Amino acid sequence: MFLSHLGMHLQLPLLCFACRLDMMTIMKSYRKELWFDIPTRRAFINITQKVEECLRESGIREGLVLVNAMHITASVFVNDDESGLHHDFDLWLEKLAPHEPVSQYSHNSGEDNADGHLKRQIMGREVVAAITNGRLDFGPWEQIFYGEFDGRRKKRVLVKIIGE
Repeated sequence: MFLSHLGMHLQLPLLCFACRLDMMTIMKSYRKELWFDIPTRRAFINITQKVEECLRESGIREGLVLVNAMHITASVFVNDDESGLHHDFDLWLEKLAPHEPVSQYSHNSGEDNADGHLKRQIMGREVVAAITNGRLDFGPWEQIFYGEFDGRRKKRVLVKIIGE
């Protein structure tokens, strides 16, 4: 095959790929919603075991997992499962985006959850993690958490796993 560019002729090899069916890998996909009904306005819940349960159900050994909060006043993040740290998160977030006075937020016309939107923005929407040999490929202290910033009603988290 010849291509002309600026008066030059280049010869490119014709690439041909042969695949045998037994060598092809089939990508699998798994989806599940986890539901939470947190009785308080704010909370941090370790959901690592629930995600690991989803991973076992999926049968996927190598791939990626996406875990995301499907509500705009909730978060999913990775950190240490240490109660002092969670208390520090709560105090820090409340300093950055205090719940009261609710009148300080333009969003709060008929609502009182503007601070929850801001806290979610800070803590993040989702986690994407590697799956290796059928396990979450985490460091020694890493855990997945659901962060609730405007609780007292049912909310869900999506777990989407793709791989082989």
